[in-house]
Amino acid sequence: MNNIDKLAESQLYSLRTLKTPEIGRAVAKVLIIIVAIFILFLFLPWQQNIRGNGKLTALSPENRPQMVESAIAGRIVKWYIIEGDYVNAGDTILTISEIKDKFFDPDIVPRMEEQLTAKRNAGLAKENKTAALRMQIQALQNALIAKNSQARNKLRQAELKQEADSLAYLAEKVNFTNAESMFGRNKNRFDAGNITLTKYQEIETKYQASNAKLLKAENEWLQRKADLANANLELASIDAEYTDKISKAQSDLNETIASLNETRAEISKMENELTNVKVRQSQYQIIAPQSGYLVQAVKVGLGETIKEGDAVATILPQSEDIAFEMYIKAMDIPLLSVGRKVRVEFDGWPALAFSGWANASIGTFGGEVAIIDRVQNQNGLFRIIVKPDKEDEPWPDQLRLGSGAKGWVMLHDVPIWYEIWRNMNGFPATLYEDEIPSLTGKKK
Repeated sequence: MNNIDKLAESQLYSLRTLKTPEIGRAVAKVLIIIVAIFILFLFLPWQQNIRGNGKLTALSPENRPQMVESAIAGRIVKWYIIEGDYVNAGDTILTISEIKDKFFDPDIVPRMEEQLTAKRNAGLAKENKTAALRMQIQALQNALIAKNSQARNKLRQAELKQEADSLAYLAEKVNFTNAESMFGRNKNRFDAGNITLTKYQEIETKYQASNAKLLKAENEWLQRKADLANANLELASIDAEYTDKISKAQSDLNETIASLNETRAEISKMENELTNVKVRQSQYQIIAPQSGYLVQAVKVGLGETIKEGDAVATILPQSEDIAFEMYIKAMDIPLLSVGRKVRVEFDGWPALAFSGWANASIGTFGGEVAIIDRVQNQNGLFRIIVKPDKEDEPWPDQLRLGSGAKGWVMLHDVPIWYEIWRNMNGFPATLYEDEIPSLTGKKK
């Protein structure tokens, strides 16, 4: 037994299989280091953000692409601008011709002006007639006053004459009574032979004369009564006559005024139609509403017809008023406010972006929330407008409106483990600073 030789450990396979391989130890060390690094990584700060996609636009609506529309229907006659040209406000883009038969007459404006002049002359004649009728009514009213005054004076004279004749008739009546009494006494005396025939005839003559005077006075009194009645009738007839004349003149005046108002309405309508025709003719030239580049012609063919309100071209105003139109989910809207910082990555622009580490991102640009829509769009997303951050690097000059972009609205700093846990549970980003866990696991 003492002669048994000792074998090296490397010569024994069973011992070799029980020993941990060196490569395994190296892998274990690497894994331990990776796990340690991952655990440390979980406690690194991460800036919460709200992501969204969108496109570039202009902050002011007047600087966004504008569709140039035709106010009237027509047929394209000639283009003066080609796509890509710069146009100034007021430049003619294209000319169209009329397609409605109502406006085919090339002399439609002078013809309408002639009709309008004739109608105005008719209105002037009616105005003159109205003035003449008013003067006629005034003259009739003045004549009525004069005639009434004259008739009242005549009536007063008749009343006075009737009163005087009435007194004269009463006096003659008294005289006749006295004469009749005297005649009766003297007749008895004559019959008795106390007076002579001559005396009796003299008294009888006086009696006959008194009776004649009485009849005359009565006739005159009755005539004055008739004159008074005639004067009253004349006064009433004057009122009736002039009232009828004034009423007829007033009726003519009202008819003339009504006809004048209709003429004025027709004149106003014709003036409106004439103005519309003139304005329509000015719409044959489609003018650039503002300066910019003609980027797209919708209707291009000569002879092609367009309807009212049809777009014929698109103008992109030349402006540095650029912004980012970004769409986000409704659940993130309560977290946003005007002035929030945003990081923007533009399509076609080289960038290496880390949404949670804005300072480590390359090729992104700063912005801030300028506008938040109050209603959602058809896709259930809300639109926000992001303008360039004046305190950050300026946005590239090569950007064009309509280009795509991505954005991150920057919120608060939280540990990475918290952000992973929040996303796994579908929780929204932290809104209040006192609810953000710190790197030590405590809330701020």
